[in-house]
Amino acid sequence: MTQTAHPDTVLIVDFGSQVTQLIARRVRESGVYCEIVPFQSAEEGFQRLKPKAVILSGSPASTLDIGSPRAAQVIFDSGLPVFGICYGQQTMCAQLGGKVESGHHREFGRAFLEVEKDCPLFEGLWSVGSRHQVWMSHGDRVTAIPEGFEVVATSANAPFAFIADEKRKYYAVQFHPEVVHTPDGAKLISNFVHKIAGIKGDWSMSAYRAKAVEAIRKQVGDKKVICALSGGVDSSVAALLIHEAVGDQLTCILVDHGLMRKDEAKNVVAMFEEHYNLHLLHVDASDRFIGELEGQSDPETKRKIIGRLFIEVFEEEAKKLGGADFLAQGTLYPDVIESVSFTGGPSVTIKSHHNVGGLPERMNMQLVEPLRELFKDEVRVLGRELGLPDSFIGRHPFPGPGLAIRCPGGISREKLEILREADAIYLDEIRKAGLYDAIWQAFAVLLPVQTVGVMGDGRTYEFVCALRAVTSVDGMTADFYHYDMEFLGRAATRIINEVRGINRVVYDVTSKPPGTIEWE
Repeated sequence: MTQTAHPDTVLIVDFGSQVTQLIARRVRESGVYCEIVPFQSAEEGFQRLKPKAVILSGSPASTLDIGSPRAAQVIFDSGLPVFGICYGQQTMCAQLGGKVESGHHREFGRAFLEVEKDCPLFEGLWSVGSRHQVWMSHGDRVTAIPEGFEVVATSANAPFAFIADEKRKYYAVQFHPEVVHTPDGAKLISNFVHKIAGIKGDWSMSAYRAKAVEAIRKQVGDKKVICALSGGVDSSVAALLIHEAVGDQLTCILVDHGLMRKDEAKNVVAMFEEHYNLHLLHVDASDRFIGELEGQSDPETKRKIIGRLFIEVFEEEAKKLGGADFLAQGTLYPDVIESVSFTGGPSVTIKSHHNVGGLPERMNMQLVEPLRELFKDEVRVLGRELGLPDSFIGRHPFPGPGLAIRCPGGISREKLEILREADAIYLDEIRKAGLYDAIWQAFAVLLPVQTVGVMGDGRTYEFVCALRAVTSVDGMTADFYHYDMEFLGRAATRIINEVRGINRVVYDVTSKPPGTIEWE
C-alpha cells in the first residue's frame, strides 16, 4: 500500500476477522503507524514495511481445517514481538507446538478474566488477583500451549485466555481487546506497541502530511493530475494535499451527476472559488447519469454504472485539457478494506464504485490516492492541518453514488427530486436543533413503497420516507442516534407538509456492527 516504509510500523496480519480494522484503530490511537495485510501476502508485506512488531488478527476459520490460514514463518523467525488475538492465538499455538481443539464450550460475548500472573502488558492496568471484563468470540480453543509460554490469565471457559512467552516477547489472547466491549483492550494494545515493541508513539498527522507531499511529488514529477472532487471531506483534503505538492499541475473536476444533495454542486464550487486557488472545472453530466440509471433497481448495478460513467467523464475532460497522466481521488483505508476481499469474504462487493484496484488500461493513467492509509477521523485531522474550516471538516460523509443508493428500487427523476427535498428539510431540522455535530451521518431514504393515506379531505397514495442518523468515529461501526420524539415529529411533519409525493415518515433504528455494509 505504501511506497516506502514508515520507520516505526506495526504489521497487522488479517486472517479474515470482521474487526481487524479496529485493531488498526487502536494502534493508531496510541500514536503508532500500522498497516493491515492479508495473510496470503504477509511475507511480502513484512519485507516491504519492515515492521517493529506484528499483530495476528482473529478469523472465522478453524486451525483444524485443511488449508486454514497460517502466519508467515518469517514473522516467527524475525525475533520481533508478536501479539496473537483469538484465531491469532490459535494459529500461534498450532504453529509453535501447542494444540487447538474443537468441541469444547464455545464463548460468544461477555466474559470475565482472572489475572493469575503479572505481565508487562498489564502495567498501569491490571494486577494479580483482579477480575476484568473481556469480549469472547470463539468455537475452538487452545488446549495445550507451546514450550516457553505460561498462563497469565484465565476465564471460566478458556483456561489459556491470556498466555505469554516473555523471552521471545510473544503474547496471545483468546478474547478481542480491540472491541469496546473489552474496556481495557485499547490499553493492552498500547502497552504492547509501546512497552514491548519499544515504539515511541510519535506518528502524527503533521508528519503524515510532510511524507504524503513528498510521496506525491515523487510519484507525479512534472506531469499533469486531474482530481475527482466531489466536495466531500475526503476528496477535498486529497485535492488540497496534492495542490500543496504539485501546484498548478493539478486540475480538479467536479462532476455533477444529478445525484447530489440540494444545491450541493453550487455550494462546493462557490467555496473553492472563494477560498482556494485551485483550478476547478464544474461538469454538469446529470442528464447522462440519470439517463442510464432510470429504471435501474439493483444497487450493485447502479454503483457500477456510476463508476463507469465517472471514468468516462474524467477521460473526456482530460482530453480537453490536452491529456493527463494521473487521476487523483479521495480513497480512504476503509474503502480499500471494503473493496478488496482479503480472504474471500463479502467485502469484495461493498465499495464497487471505487476504482481502488486500478483504472481501465485504455486511460493510460495512474491513480494518486494520498489518503488511502487513513481512516475518516484521521482525514479530518489532516484537513485541519491543511487549513480547512471546522464547519467543512465536520460535514457528514455522503457516498459517491449519492442519492442513487438512497433511492432503493427503480431510479427516476421524479423520485430523486422528492428525495432531495426531503433530505434537505431533514438536515435543516438537524442544524436548527443543534444536533449536526453530535451526529456522524444523517440522510433521508425514499423507500420503494407507497401507502394510502388521508391528507385533509382527500386520499393520497405516496411514498414512505425513512430517516437515518448514526453516531460513529471512523464509519467501521455505528449506532443509531437517539432522537427524542419531539424532534422526529417536527421533522416528519415538515417533510409530509412540504414535499409532495411523501405521506409517511419512519425512523431507522438499526445499528452497524463491524463488518456490515451501509444502509441501502
